Amino acid sequence: MGIAELQSIHVHPVKALRGFSPRQAVVEPWGLAGDRRWVLIDDGGKVVTQREEPRLALAAAELLSGGGIRMSAPGREPLTVPVPEPGATVPVDIFGTKVEAVLATETARTWCGDYLGADVRLAHMDAPGTRRPIDPEYALPGETVSFADGYPLLVTTQASLDSLNALIARGDRAQEGPLPMNRFRPNVVVRGTEPWAEDDWTRIAIGEVEFRVTKMCGRCVVTTTDQITAERGKEPLRTLARHRRFGRQLVFGQNLVPRFPGTIRVGDRVHVLG
Repeated sequence: MGIAELQSIHVHPVKALRGFSPRQAVVEPWGLAGDRRWVLIDDGGKVVTQREEPRLALAAAELLSGGGIRMSAPGREPLTVPVPEPGATVPVDIFGTKVEAVLATETARTWCGDYLGADVRLAHMDAPGTRRPIDPEYALPGETVSFADGYPLLVTTQASLDSLNALIARGDRAQEGPLPMNRFRPNVVVRGTEPWAEDDWTRIAIGEVEFRVTKMCGRCVVTTTDQITAERGKEPLRTLARHRRFGRQLVFGQNLVPRFPGTIRVGDRVHVLG
């Protein structure tokens, strides 16, 4: 095993859209700065993700100074969306939990709706420090999260992906591999570990920032979506079901909660503290 270090950082300003990979990022209590502060909702307020709309993989969002975003998608002119002015909020249903958010402009609604061919709205989490508590079974008092699936950050390791791809290559769906890391949409990727070493982590430090490792990340149909073509296959869920089933979950990666804010940088050493 080599020296564990931060291989890459990934920020997704709009949940379910393609993000970007900066060389460094500020870690806030609820996640990486700018990560998943925006979300698409349907006419009933329910979050829309790649689970329902795999074509969202083809759209992208770039984070602008001040927290605004620049959205792009095939067949659409790019659109700049400012952070909404403080005001009335609407309830957002994210996996059965109601969270208040502020709607973006009608222009954004039209742009997103025309792309998907559905009535969707773009909403912004204005106060991530108070809007959405983490599952109390895994949280300390006062801990919150953005519009990420459940926790502030997701960590994966390159060695585990290499191991998973080796398992896929030996199976009857070998033609679907090897899979890239973007299938799993992590925030941070670590290299220099043994395969599946993250299963045993309880606390880690990335550079100057410490994290609690809260729980394994159960994976869904989004991982079967090619993030370049939006086409779906059977992998990695087929192989995870055979080799990485923990209870009812098919697992790849670990969820993290920062112990305090700071900045992480590509190349930072990663220390396992517990």
